[in-house]
Amino acid sequence: MTEFDVEVVFEVALKAVKDAGEIIKEAFYKKKSVLTKSCDVDLVTETDQAVEKMLIGRIKENFPSHMFIGEESVAVGEKCDLTNDPTWIVDPVDGTMNFVHSFPHSCIALAVLYHKDVHIGIIYNPILEQMYTAKCNQGAFLNDKPIRVSEETDLSKSLVIAEFGTNRDTQKMESVLKNVSALMNKVHGLRAMGSAALNMASVAAGGADSYFEFGIHVWDIAAGALIIKEAGGVCLDTEGGPLDLMSRRMICASSEKLALQIIPLLDQLKLERD
Repeated sequence: MTEFDVEVVFEVALKAVKDAGEIIKEAFYKKKSVLTKSCDVDLVTETDQAVEKMLIGRIKENFPSHMFIGEESVAVGEKCDLTNDPTWIVDPVDGTMNFVHSFPHSCIALAVLYHKDVHIGIIYNPILEQMYTAKCNQGAFLNDKPIRVSEETDLSKSLVIAEFGTNRDTQKMESVLKNVSALMNKVHGLRAMGSAALNMASVAAGGADSYFEFGIHVWDIAAGALIIKEAGGVCLDTEGGPLDLMSRRMICASSEKLALQIIPLLDQLKLERD
């Protein structure tokens, strides 16, 4: 494939995400069939699998030469291989724990990359009808209305999101608690929504000022990284360098100045790459 038409790909992606949202809506208040992956709190449901299957089918139907990285496909052994080819990166239900409990903060997160750069980002919470979208260099939107980060630069006035994650490894949990303790008396407030993509969308829309996490995956953050950038925010590595989507660690913020105040306070974890 020698040409990548962002507008054509975006229209297909948006329609696919809306249709996938109907699958989530239908299942949301019903009894779920739940399985575990890496541990008792790392969950997958039949809805995660159904959404990913539908999206893969839609991609192959419209763009047979495009590549695909999906959370549930990787969970059953497929490679997480990011090349220069057009690549769709999908988390079919980000916030599965929330979904299982019918807590209305879960979403579909979809990004389309070309030459390893994110050109399209979509995050859709179908229960609350929140559709966050971005195309490279065209701004960020919530339900078709432009959004901007808060531009907050004062840590003491910042609402910061810090997640617990789905790993109960002792070292990971100790690190999480260290970070919460380090920030608790320095920020305006701490929150945990249970969905990496929705956390990033909240920063993009100005509802939160920063969010960081260790142990996330490329499918959790790829869409949000573009939406935040297009909303005027920043996404960085947790040590302050450029964001590496495959590194499994990230901090995003309304401003670089704010991010650089948080970074020195963090207990740094180096994790196996995606």
